[in-house]
Amino acid sequence: MAASLSSPPCSTSLFTPNPCLRVDLGRGFLKSLDLGHQRPLKFKSLASKDLVASASTNNAVSVTEPAPSLTRSKVKRHTISVFVGDESGIINRIAGVFARRGYNIESLAVGLNKDRALFTIVVSGTEKILQQVVEQLNKLVNVIKVEDISREPQVERELMLIKLHADPSNRAEIMWLVDIFRAKIVDISEHSLTIEVTGDPGKMVSVQRNFSKFGIKELARTGKIALRREKMGETAPFWRFSAASYPDLERMSDDEVAVKANHSANGSSSIASQGDVYPVEPYDDFPSNQVLDAHWGVLYDADSSGVQSHTLCMLVSDVPGVLNIVTGVISRRGYNIQSLAVGPSEKEGLSRITTVVPGTDDTITKLVQQLRKLIDLHEVRDITHLPFAERELMLIKIAVNANARRDVLDIAGIFRAKAVDVSDHTITLELSGDLNKMVALQKLLEPYGLCEIARTGRVALERGSGVDSTSLRGYPLPL
Repeated sequence: MAASLSSPPCSTSLFTPNPCLRVDLGRGFLKSLDLGHQRPLKFKSLASKDLVASASTNNAVSVTEPAPSLTRSKVKRHTISVFVGDESGIINRIAGVFARRGYNIESLAVGLNKDRALFTIVVSGTEKILQQVVEQLNKLVNVIKVEDISREPQVERELMLIKLHADPSNRAEIMWLVDIFRAKIVDISEHSLTIEVTGDPGKMVSVQRNFSKFGIKELARTGKIALRREKMGETAPFWRFSAASYPDLERMSDDEVAVKANHSANGSSSIASQGDVYPVEPYDDFPSNQVLDAHWGVLYDADSSGVQSHTLCMLVSDVPGVLNIVTGVISRRGYNIQSLAVGPSEKEGLSRITTVVPGTDDTITKLVQQLRKLIDLHEVRDITHLPFAERELMLIKIAVNANARRDVLDIAGIFRAKAVDVSDHTITLELSGDLNKMVALQKLLEPYGLCEIARTGRVALERGSGVDSTSLRGYPLPL
């Protein structure tokens, strides 16, 4: 029963110099309070910051207090950058750290910098718990550096392939939206369009929302990749300088520059690592019987033993631990994961995993059969022998000054790369395309000095036009 407060009609009121307050506690109990010259009553502010009062006919006011709300830690989306050495099983071990703590990886992208791999992982959680996860990742063998770059200024990009229902009646509106979002048409058929779009995660959500009214058939998104923005006026003692980018700091002849560039392309990467992230293969003198991986390879056809890179597309439930389960099935059977891209799909509650695994047709068929036994896996397809559109995304930071910046921008224009960040000593480029395009641009920019590279895995969708994609991949690098 709520207590009622009333002021006595004959004696002092609430507005007299000596106010008196009479409280009716019910069941015949009364309590008089002489407030005197005390300070005004201050009620403790709760979540609602108000008191609920109701007036009755006998000038009594009923005062009730709402229940206090529990204080909760803020859950935020964090971007974690993990720089690791290339060794077998590293993807499964990193995914296991999150799975054992019940965290669901929203997106994951694996990139390459020489014989090292750069993971960009997006996960939601409190700062205290995420700090513990970072400490656990630092304890893993062959993990070089782990950072939470969520609070720092960064360049973040993502790539999406989206296949739409496109009838002649609405195709003009779709093309209009493509121009607005600066997207590209990568495949066209009688009843569908496949569109490539790059940008920050907010742009991806806006694109998906605007195109959803036409009907989305398939959608493949890479994980987010991010690089720090360089501050103006600061030096970069940790970046590798070269004569091409800093002629005022280093005086080298043209022959020495050529020797240095050739050494950086061949010497330091003469021995390819055999991990489950992208190894750097030498650009010249490829062994004729070697099947290269998804990013640095140029052999799409099988070798004499029938081994080639296979592209697998999977739809999995968006629950914690599913990535660890999928990669565990692959690694326990001795398969080498060459490319991995995890992102949301066109269906609510499902994520799409695109991975590249080398092997023969028979061994990959057995692997697909094993994956189909998983509970949280809804669909898995090997689209290697089907016509498909493939794309990758790369952010590359080059050491340049004012003298070399014009040359780097000219090279970027040839490859249709975009400058997304610039400082007085670096420039960051964004490039999307197939693997040969990535390798060619990186090879040309190596003499200027490569600071950081963040790359996504391959995302692929089957072409609705039925055009054989092998004829669209261009010419490979010479063997």
